[in-house]
Amino acid sequence: MSYRGRFAPTPSGPLHFGSLVTALASWLDARYHRGEWRVRMDDLDPPREQPGAADTILRQLEAFGLHWDGALLYQSKRGDAYQAALDALMERGQAFYCTLSRQQLKALGNVHPGPSVAQPPGPDRAVRLTVPVAALCFDDRLQGRVCAQLADEEGPFVIRRRDGLFSYQLACALDDRDQGITDVVRGADLLTSTLRQIRVLDCLGATAPRYAHLPVILQPDGRGKISKSVGGAALNPDIKGPLTHAALTCLGLSPPAGLQQATVTDLLQWARENWTPALLPRGTELPAPALLQDGQV
Repeated sequence: MSYRGRFAPTPSGPLHFGSLVTALASWLDARYHRGEWRVRMDDLDPPREQPGAADTILRQLEAFGLHWDGALLYQSKRGDAYQAALDALMERGQAFYCTLSRQQLKALGNVHPGPSVAQPPGPDRAVRLTVPVAALCFDDRLQGRVCAQLADEEGPFVIRRRDGLFSYQLACALDDRDQGITDVVRGADLLTSTLRQIRVLDCLGATAPRYAHLPVILQPDGRGKISKSVGGAALNPDIKGPLTHAALTCLGLSPPAGLQQATVTDLLQWARENWTPALLPRGTELPAPALLQDGQV
């Protein structure tokens, strides 16, 4: 497979406009490269999930014409795979049980746990992945060269929590590997997560996908990104055309004004014919489009 992309929402609520921009970019990039587009449900953290949100998200994607290839993948059904990867990392000495906080680890140097930090298996123990002293880097299609010294920023990071739930960093990295994902298009708010996922893949001897991190869409008042945690409005199915038109504009395209009232089928056909990856915006933030600022959503 020369190109296989994916969209991996968390079912903590319905999709909002920022989600639409990301999903649309990922879908269009896959179609442009004549590749596959998969959907994965990141339902790894039950306390954060909203009942029925996963089904709502799938209906929203279909309503906006974003049909996926292949079977859906649910992280909640992948526990055995995550445990096998964790066991392998433990056997290689790249992961360790730990009861210390991030601040306590920082005081010890954030490099390698050593016998003063590592703990035997038992209750109330997280599992952390070791990190190198040297900087980790990758080349992003939109953000350019991205580097960070994980030892300075956080140190060994959690891949299984104290409550037994596997971390997003471990699960996401492993799912991308096992699904054969070659390209990830997502928001720039996940740049720091990307370096941790690359570290997981490095430790497992796997190749990381290519990444393209889009600017996140700000709230209409400009005080932060649109997100479920701040009550981002769910996509209104009654204005699919205007919302899709606005999302395409956020992605650097210039759809004709007359297409605002077109069907999503016609809008997506126009977008596929005019998709130009070089036009994708750089930077980490974009102002909300006029549609949101005017309170039409």
